Amino acid sequence: MMPSRSLFPLLAGAVSAGLVAMLAGSATLQAQTPTSQAPASQTPGPGATPAPAPTLPVVVSRAERGPVPLEITTNGNVVAEATVSVRSRVDGQIEKQHVEEGQRVERGQLLFTLDSRMTQALLAQQEAQLARDRAQSVRARSDANRYASLRGEGFTAAQRYEQAQADAAAAEATVRAGEALISQTRLTLDFASIRAEIAGRLGALPLTEGNLVRAGENTPLATITQTDPIQVQFSVPERWLPEVQASLRGGRPVVTAHPPGDRHPPVQGSVVFLDSQVDTTSGTVQIKARFANPDNALWPGQYVNVVLVPRVEPDALSVPVQAVQTGSGNSRYVYVVDGESRARRRAVTLQRVVGGRAVLKAEIAAGDKVVIEGAQLLSDGARVVERPAARPQS
Repeated sequence: MMPSRSLFPLLAGAVSAGLVAMLAGSATLQAQTPTSQAPASQTPGPGATPAPAPTLPVVVSRAERGPVPLEITTNGNVVAEATVSVRSRVDGQIEKQHVEEGQRVERGQLLFTLDSRMTQALLAQQEAQLARDRAQSVRARSDANRYASLRGEGFTAAQRYEQAQADAAAAEATVRAGEALISQTRLTLDFASIRAEIAGRLGALPLTEGNLVRAGENTPLATITQTDPIQVQFSVPERWLPEVQASLRGGRPVVTAHPPGDRHPPVQGSVVFLDSQVDTTSGTVQIKARFANPDNALWPGQYVNVVLVPRVEPDALSVPVQAVQTGSGNSRYVYVVDGESRARRRAVTLQRVVGGRAVLKAEIAAGDKVVIEGAQLLSDGARVVERPAARPQS
C-alpha cells in the first residue's frame, strides 16, 4: 500500500530538525574545548647549537706602576706663629691713633702717639741743668790743674790741692748723672710713640684717641697677630710616628693644607715641630708645620684638611679607584679584561687612595686593563666589549 502524499512534508521536517540538532551539538563541544592549551614548544634536539652568551659593554683603564706619595690625611687648625699684645710703658693720654682695626702693619710702624708735652718740658729743664753742671765741671777741673802746678812749686798746701781734685771729680760725676737722667727722659719720650713690635694684622682697638693709659695696665691698646709665615697644628696616629721620624732625619716632610670648600689650590709647607711624647689619651702625636702665607690663604683659628707626605713609594701598583669592588666580608677585587675579551676577577689588597687612584697589592701587571665602569653586571669569565668613557658634561 503506497503512503499517502500527506506524509512527505512531515518526513522532510523531521530530517531537517535532526540536522540542526547535530550541528548545535558540534558547536557546543568546540566551545567547551580550553583555548589556553597551546601546542607544546619544541625542545631542540641533542645536536642543536645553544644561543651565545650576551656581551656586556664596559669602560676600562690601565693599571700603572710608578712613584706614588705616601699620604697621611688628617685635620688641623691654623695657629699664629706669634701674637703680641701692645701696651704702653708710660702713663699718658692717647693724642693720635695712626692705624685702623684689622689693618696690616709692619715692624716699627707707628701705632699711637701719647701726649708728651710734660716729658718734653722736663727734658728741656734737665738739658739746662746739664749745661750748668758741665760749666762747673770745666771750672773745677781748671782749678784742680792750677793747684797741681802750684803744689809742685811749693806755693800751696796739700789739703788745698786735694780739695780741688775732689771738687773736679764731683763736678764730672754730676755731669754724668745729668747725662744719664736725660737719657732716661728721652727714652720716656720715645715710649710715647707706640710702635709695632712685629709685622702682622691688628685686631680690635679697644682704646681710641683721648683715652688715658697707664704703664702695664691689663687692657692692651691693640693685639698684633703674625699671619706670614703661619703655622698649622695637627695630630697623626702613633702608628705613623716611625714614618715621620724617618722623614725628619732626611729633611723636612712636605705638608699641604686646604680649607674645606676653598676652590684655591692647597698651600704647601713643611714640618717644623714634632712633639716629644705621644698623647696617651688619644694615641696621637702632635705636629706643627710652617707655611708661607703672603695672600692670607690661611687664617688663624681656621679648620683645615691636612695631608702629610713623609715619603714617596718608588714602584707602587695603582688603578683608578672606581675599579676596586667590595665583596662579601669587605673583600676587595677588580675585573681584568684578558686577551679574549673576558673579564677575570682578581682579589686585591687596598693599601691607600692617592689622588683618585687606589694603591694595591695584587697579581696585576702594569698595563693590564681593569674595568672601571660596568663591573656591577660582570661575573668571572663574562664576555665584554670595550666602549669609550662618557665625556663629562660641561
